[in-house]
Amino acid sequence: MTTLYNWQKSSYSGGADGNNCVEIASLLTQVAIRDSKVPAHATLTFPSKTFAAFVEVLKAGTAPTAV
Repeated sequence: MTTLYNWQKSSYSGGADGNNCVEIASLLTQVAIRDSKVPAHATLTFPSKTFAAFVEVLKAGTAPTAV
């Protein structure tokens, strides 16, 4: 599958689990996310500001946990 997106894998991926990762592509007003193991499958897109807020919550460690 050919796309115009510039997909980037997390710098944390590597070693034995290097293929078990999500990839992101920054677009003008959105961020696209896909599973690196099956890149031809579905892609999720979010508004850039929403994705940035999500990442900040993860960095702060304040994300709710599943029960």
